[in-house]
Amino acid sequence: MIRIDISKKLHGATGVMNLSINLEIQENSFVALSGESGSGKTTLLRILAGLEEADGTIEVGGEIWQDAKSKLSTQKRGIGFVFQDYALFPNMSVEENLLFVKNDKELCSKLLEMSELSELRGRVPNSLSGGQKQRVSLCRAMMNRPKLLLMDEPLSALDPSMRSKLQAEILALHKEFGTTTIMVSHDPSEIYRLSQRVIKLHHGKVVEDGKPKDVLLKTSGSKKFSFEGELLEIVKVDVIYIAIISIGQQLVEVVISSSEAKSLEIGSSVSVSTKAFAPILS
Repeated sequence: MIRIDISKKLHGATGVMNLSINLEIQENSFVALSGESGSGKTTLLRILAGLEEADGTIEVGGEIWQDAKSKLSTQKRGIGFVFQDYALFPNMSVEENLLFVKNDKELCSKLLEMSELSELRGRVPNSLSGGQKQRVSLCRAMMNRPKLLLMDEPLSALDPSMRSKLQAEILALHKEFGTTTIMVSHDPSEIYRLSQRVIKLHHGKVVEDGKPKDVLLKTSGSKKFSFEGELLEIVKVDVIYIAIISIGQQLVEVVISSSEAKSLEIGSSVSVSTKAFAPILS
């Protein structure tokens, strides 16, 4: 069991915010952290890693990582950290990046094989694609067989097809090594596919905590479909108004009334829902 009971004052764009987290996380589980930017997700990861100070207690598998009397160093916490920007050593080969963490050539070869990087072991990071770099970063994080794997939006810079491929590899490594994984993500499909539990933060507090389906599904009452998006433009065509809305990576057009056209503001977040809709999947 991982027990987290910490607090820390943060200075954000809206002023002082108190990050206050009290959680228990089952070992070997996959947890997603979600929430708007500035809600404290990355700071929580850094506190767990020992990279930032905070008040309170962190206990992992019966071992105290932090309490009022002491704080375990990052090197002794048995963590793996996967950053959004890869953070690889540019002057080292793929293999050297992994062996720098731990001189275990057998484990290194196993990880490179699992992530289809064996043929690239002698290449330097600058000669790799973004997806390949992130796979190296993930393998490097697994080199010390971490008790806790922390990932801060590891796939956000990749295209959809590469994201899907790496999601499968992340899940395979998570299961193979039996690690506890906590991942920050804003991608609902990624969260749904990978995690068993979603913890949503808002202004430093946990506001939702549950299974991905319960937290992510936006339908309620008699609504059949509901999507969150950004209102980009309102166009008048003859006597009707059409709203152009960005939902994920798609743009959709929705017919709205004249009163809605007057009340809605460009750039605002809107919910697109319907009560009667028979979708066709193709």
